[in-house]
Amino acid sequence: MLELLNDLLWSKVLIVVLIGLGLWFTIGSRFVQFRYFGRMFRILGAKQAFAHDKHGHLSSFQALMLSVAGRVGGGNIAGVAVAITLGGPGAIFWMWMVGLIGMATSFFECTLAQAYKKAEPDGTYRGGPAHYIARGMGAKWKWLAAVYSVLLLLTFGFGFSALQSYSVATSFNDAFGIPVVATGLGLALIVGAIIFGGVKRIAQVAEVLVPVMALGYLAIALVVLALNITELPAVLALIVKSAFGLEPAIGGGIGAAILMGVKRGLFSNEAGLGSAPNVAAVAYVPHPASQGVVQAFSVFIDTLILCTCTAFIVLLGEVYQPGVASEIGGVALTQASLAGHVGEWGRVFVSIALMLFGFTTIIYNYYLGENSLSFFSDNNPLLVGLYRVLVIALCGWGATTDLGTAFAFADVTMGLLALANLFALAMLFKPGLRLMHDYDRQIAAGVDEPVFDATRFADLDIDRAAWVIEPEDGGTRAAAAAQPRTT
Repeated sequence: MLELLNDLLWSKVLIVVLIGLGLWFTIGSRFVQFRYFGRMFRILGAKQAFAHDKHGHLSSFQALMLSVAGRVGGGNIAGVAVAITLGGPGAIFWMWMVGLIGMATSFFECTLAQAYKKAEPDGTYRGGPAHYIARGMGAKWKWLAAVYSVLLLLTFGFGFSALQSYSVATSFNDAFGIPVVATGLGLALIVGAIIFGGVKRIAQVAEVLVPVMALGYLAIALVVLALNITELPAVLALIVKSAFGLEPAIGGGIGAAILMGVKRGLFSNEAGLGSAPNVAAVAYVPHPASQGVVQAFSVFIDTLILCTCTAFIVLLGEVYQPGVASEIGGVALTQASLAGHVGEWGRVFVSIALMLFGFTTIIYNYYLGENSLSFFSDNNPLLVGLYRVLVIALCGWGATTDLGTAFAFADVTMGLLALANLFALAMLFKPGLRLMHDYDRQIAAGVDEPVFDATRFADLDIDRAAWVIEPEDGGTRAAAAAQPRTT
């Protein structure tokens, strides 16, 4: 039954809805992900992006690293290899297309999460789909926000936290012979030390660890490219030709290439699934669309950069041969391919990368669960403390137990989670456009850093306390307020 539901949700319903809405958001926003692509780097280059300010706010960069921590996982290493094995090299082309479309979806869901966030006493914020459903869609939809929060807790807070622990432990066991019990105990202790420090400590860990692991994986991929630079044009041609069925006997044909590429793109970057907006909302930014632009870049990092790294490692190697049945797949294919390029230490490198990706995802999953609890309990210390203990226990227990049925159930709940979020995004597309147009207007008027004035959006039930610009950052408010009122 679970397998049937998974197939229905992930192979049919969600692919159609995610791509359809992604195209709608792309066209309706006049290709916002491309219009502001250069601005992604400009926003992250601003002093506020990295600032650790005295007010307790989390920076835009910290929020970006938190979301990258969740988007980047085992799927970037193992999932891409599976997509190539089953769908052929052409799957990578369709993965790229889905990533580019998903950037627009991520822009809107994260912009809305920022707009409807609420201020916390310690200077941080809470937000996400549950908040923009309850506040943006009105009181009659609060039940949907509650359902979303429960699904988020079950899927990420519990299910996928245990899954990642299992993946990390088995990877370490394969690479170094370390018993899974020892890895599970170590994970439980480290995760406990981090999560009991709250979202600020989680963000501090993510902003250090995520760039290290992402840049390290990118660096090894660049080494592979340098060693095989003369083969790169042929591989790119192979990817494009295979995507349109112009290469015979590769994978399962054009249909398999499209299906596997689309699924890998959607699963990996999480655009539209409703997870990333929960962390996008924590950032202190001058305008909701600023974080929307940054989070669109997060999708680009995940799909267009890191997934492509794995694709080139596999396709530039000799282990995978297009059109020839392979006895190995998944992470083993990536390991064998990298070993063929740089020597046997490449296998160890992949295992370490998989461990780091899995570890940061555990931290990310924990925060999603905590955020879902906050919707009901308003940060009740006893409830949050109990949740933290359960997550620590899951990290230890999950490392030693293959919970296949439980994870199949989590896949179903994640599919339902995505449908709830996508329905909300469709209903809130007009408010999302208003926020984008306000940002566009200020950019067109020459405002260097657009600032959000919540009084202009009084009808949207926005928490004005969450949009108080600190005095040292408020120099552009007057310039923004002087512009014609948004309709």
